Amino acid sequence: MSAPAYGGNPSLRVLRVHRHVHPGAARSAVCGTARCGSSGEPVTGQPDVSIVVPTFNREDRLRRVIDALARQVVPVCLEVVVVSDGSTDGTHDYLAALHVPEIKVVVVEQPNSGPAAARNAGIQHASGDLVVFVDDDVVATPGLIAAHMAVHARLGDRAVVIGPMVDPPDHQMSPWVRWEQAMLGKQYCAMATGKYRATARQFYTGNASIRREHLVAAGGFDTRFRRAEDVELALRLDDAGLEFEFAPDAIGHHYAERSYQAWLKNAFDYGRNDVIFGRDMGHLRLLVFTARKHRSHHVFVRAAIALCAERPRIARAFVAAVSPLAVAASRLRCERVASALLSVVYGVEYYRGVLDEAGGADEFRALVSAALAGDIGSDSR
Repeated sequence: MSAPAYGGNPSLRVLRVHRHVHPGAARSAVCGTARCGSSGEPVTGQPDVSIVVPTFNREDRLRRVIDALARQVVPVCLEVVVVSDGSTDGTHDYLAALHVPEIKVVVVEQPNSGPAAARNAGIQHASGDLVVFVDDDVVATPGLIAAHMAVHARLGDRAVVIGPMVDPPDHQMSPWVRWEQAMLGKQYCAMATGKYRATARQFYTGNASIRREHLVAAGGFDTRFRRAEDVELALRLDDAGLEFEFAPDAIGHHYAERSYQAWLKNAFDYGRNDVIFGRDMGHLRLLVFTARKHRSHHVFVRAAIALCAERPRIARAFVAAVSPLAVAASRLRCERVASALLSVVYGVEYYRGVLDEAGGADEFRALVSAALAGDIGSDSR
């Protein structure tokens, strides 16, 4: 696969986009008022920070996201670029009537093209030097933007900053979404305590920031991917020598919600894409990481993977049977049981994706052996 052709001509990744800057919220070259640190004095001028929010059919949650961004306490001008990726639920009407004096709001509408294309449109229309990505289900705490800015000020222009997406106190999650949040929480804890440093693997664009110039230079997000497109970009940023850093105070509340089937598909797609990124795009370390991660799993997880990964009928029956068991365990407050069951299911679906893309277990082992020998691509890290 070739690199995405975004950087040379940003409009290549934008289809029939309409740009709206709402009167009262902003003027074309002058930012609306922005909350100015503890003094509370508003400031005006060209935006310093652009917050890119891609959205699709989440009007109710988007309202909370915009309200939270308007309450940021920062001594700079903020711009929010909302990219509606073909929404049909009233999002466009809400945005057309939006009046937020505290921040500049730019609305971009485009046909449904996926999150990568939506973020690329946001980058194209962003005016700030620093771009902060916030998902349409992540409600920022008042200090989120300030925390991102502080890390960039400390580390310099080549920083990529990752903020945590934590459980909201007022949101009920399904057991599989709660499991997913718990896995994120383990990564956040490990980075916060110094167990390991942030890497491209933690670049989740629900809450992350980077200088706009690096996004353009890297070619933006690759629109061929609708899952793990953020990690794929991060791998290229890593290759370019940028430094990843975790900002524990840049907190966003993650109002995550997805069906069991969507959760399973995510796992499968992540597995497929890890093989594609490693085999076809030169990131050999992903193939080695995937093999080592398999060996680190509990023996029961490995047994389930061996039983199901190349037997679709057995896999379908297995994952269908686990869902009610996990729900029942969660209702009985047996969260460790529910988590263990879901860990097995996620492992099965992830490695089904891995082996599906690789062509089978033997073919995947051959890829890993070639990666260890440095015989694929040019990236042997």
